[in-house]
Order: sequence, then C-alpha cells, then structure tokens
Amino acid sequence: MTAKRFTHIGDITGEKPFLKFTEVKIKVPWGHVSGKWYGSQRVRPVVCLHGWMDNAGSFDTLIPLLSRHLSFLAIDLPGHGLSSHLPSGLYYNSNESIFLLKILMQHYGWEKISLMGHSMGSIINFAFAAMYPDKIDLAACFDLMKPPQSDVSSQIDAARVIMDGFLEQNNRNNSGEEPKSYTMEDILERVHVGSFNSIEKKCCPHLLARNAQRSSLDSEKFFFTRDRRLKHYNYESTSQELVNEMAKRITCPYLFIKSSESSCFEDEELYEETKTCLKENPLFQYVVAEGTHHLLVNNPEKVCEVINSFICKYRPQDIPTSRL
Repeated sequence: MTAKRFTHIGDITGEKPFLKFTEVKIKVPWGHVSGKWYGSQRVRPVVCLHGWMDNAGSFDTLIPLLSRHLSFLAIDLPGHGLSSHLPSGLYYNSNESIFLLKILMQHYGWEKISLMGHSMGSIINFAFAAMYPDKIDLAACFDLMKPPQSDVSSQIDAARVIMDGFLEQNNRNNSGEEPKSYTMEDILERVHVGSFNSIEKKCCPHLLARNAQRSSLDSEKFFFTRDRRLKHYNYESTSQELVNEMAKRITCPYLFIKSSESSCFEDEELYEETKTCLKENPLFQYVVAEGTHHLLVNNPEKVCEVINSFICKYRPQDIPTSRL
C-alpha cells in the first residue's frame, strides 16, 4: 500500500498553512500537474513557478503577504512535488515547461497569463515572455535573470555527463527500488545543505512537504519523491546573442528581484549586457533585496511590498477566468 503523500508544512510540523489554499490537479498529456490555488478560482491567478528540485512550497511564506484581490496558483513542475513524472525515457528540459504554460492557458481558457518565478522558474518566465509577448501581462522574477552562459568548450562535455547521468537515473527508476531513506532530522538537513545553505533550517519543511514520503521499508524514515532524473535536467544550450535578442523582445511589465547574497551564476559582464537589453523595455524594474537565493522563502517580508506595488499597478482589478 502506497503511503499518503504530504501536501503542506502541517503534514510535517502539525502547524496550519499560513493561508488557506485549494489543492488542484490539472490533467496533462503525461499525467497531471498539481498545484496550490490561493484565493478565488473565479479570478485568473498569477501562476507561480518554483526553482530546480523545489516545489510549490517555495511560495508558502510569500503568497500570504500579497494582495488578496488576486488569486495565486503555485504549481509543482513536472517531476517535482505532487506532479506526475515524465514517462520513462523522456528527457526533462526547459522547453517542456513553456509547453506546460501553454497547456495551462488552454485548460483554463486564458487569453493571457501572469507569471511569478524563482530561479529556474524565473528562466522559464524569461523565455515565455520573449516567445509570447502578446500572451503575458506581467512577470515577477527572483534571482536568476537569464539563462546563464558557460564556456563553449565545456558544453559538449557537460552534455555528455548530463546524458549519461540521466540514463543511469532512468534505469534506477525502472528498477522499482525505493530511494534511500532518512530520519526526518536528516532529510531536513539534506534540504538545507542541498540548497548550499540558502534555505534557512526553519523554512526547510516548506520545501520538503511536497517532495518526500514515508518509507515503506522503515516507517521512521522518509525518502525524496521528486524524479531522480531531475538531477540531470537539460537547460538547453543558448548563446549570449540569442539571450540578448530574447531580452529585447520582452515588452510586458517585468520585475526582477536580485538577492544580495547570491551570484550572477555566470560572468558578470554577460549578466550586465543582458540587463541593459532588458532596460530597453520601459516597464522593466530591477530591485536588489537583502538575502540568499531563497530570499522569497526565508524573508518574504523584504520583498512583499515591492511585489504588491508591482502587481497592483498592472493587475489592479479582478480578471475573471473564462472557464471555471
């Protein structure tokens, strides 16, 4: 018998969610995508995308501080949280997430979409805003402004390592063996250390809840349920020239919040070059806030004011959904 999955921090700590939400499950061609819908489902939400290896819990502490005139839908990206894993043999990559946003729009009958994203979710927002400038009405992004660039000479070797690692993890999935399990104390520590200490220990249960399950082999231990193949996620190789062209095509209101204790994840000159391209959009706003890469989880009070101001300016009234 499969153990019941955790859905929120209360399943681990016993405390109530910071704000009431509705658990949703959206049908997609490979299974389903799960999410936490805060607010009225009669209002088109701001769709919130988490970072690599995280889940919808990334927004647990931030959303309760945001304006209640809008709804928010924090989803678990494929292979993460409570969402379906991709079928055996299929490869996780950044384009699949853009396809997912199009599926969500089709499912709910939205003409436009509002986006919020952290880290990998921020990159997805960047790409969507460039590809579909007429389909997005705002984007608020955290701490990964653009697809980072690496030395061309290393990209072929990196692609080989990713491909081999993916195949190894795909085989492990197919074996049916349960992943390694840990005590609750140890698995929470792995969340903290795995984030390079970016997630404060007190906040780790928010990220663990949708990514863990009680072991069937030892009821006192728990294992990670996210797809092991995500360790070898393919961000797709891009050139700086392409990234800059994408930045120039973004025309919607676009807020980017940079964490003060986080790096640019690439050569700073390339980062600044793309930022200059983004600044060609008069609706682009760049803010630096004190904190780590997971600032939105640890210290949401430091960014909620600027986000509320941004959202209320560009989504001042309820916009009903086309399909309930």
